Amino acid sequence: MPQPTKDILISCAEKFESIWNFPNCVAAIDGKHITIQAPAGSGSLSFNYKKTFSIVLLAMVDPEYRFIAVDVGGYGKNSDGGLFNNSRMGKALQNNTFGMPEDRPITENGKPLPFVIVGDEAFPSKTYLMRPYPGRGLSEDKKIFNYRLSRARRVSENAFGILCQKFRVFLNKIQVHPNNVDKIVLSSLCLNNFLRSDNVFLNALDEENSEKERPIFINLPHIGGKY
Repeated sequence: MPQPTKDILISCAEKFESIWNFPNCVAAIDGKHITIQAPAGSGSLSFNYKKTFSIVLLAMVDPEYRFIAVDVGGYGKNSDGGLFNNSRMGKALQNNTFGMPEDRPITENGKPLPFVIVGDEAFPSKTYLMRPYPGRGLSEDKKIFNYRLSRARRVSENAFGILCQKFRVFLNKIQVHPNNVDKIVLSSLCLNNFLRSDNVFLNALDEENSEKERPIFINLPHIGGKY
């Protein structure tokens, strides 16, 4: 999972605007609890508000459900906002070293506005991170803003749902050492990105057709089992 470049983030922003109608947005961010067996000697560090033991996957997601930056392994008892502030991606954004594009207007002849990430109420409000307006009795403009932001923000929740349906290991308690859980999560994220890459299989088939002596897709031999 390479470091996002300005070109990648600008491409994400263009797709967020065209697909989800939210301009200058480069990613949606959210945290997901990965349920694990209680690590030996961990006390309550991994015990979360759902009354289970977990590590947290904190992820930034592009408009097409690909993961572009992640932090894996945070203790389950910590909040998403706290994990974000202490993560490498959070510190890079705070120090202006993440690679965010330069400000640009969202309307013709408008004032240049910063590119942002969108999240829920668990995250702090920053110049580079937008969250919904809190409370009830909001004005019509604020309700519309919250609705638009919610549409863009749900991309991250949808990406987690897709991940769990493709890799069913996340639907149950993972009973391995926490270090190995991190590897399972990262491997699954990379495979998810590969499967959602543009024309990945068409490109492979084109290469196979041009080099018949070296097929891309090889049938694996039967290794036992009913199926």
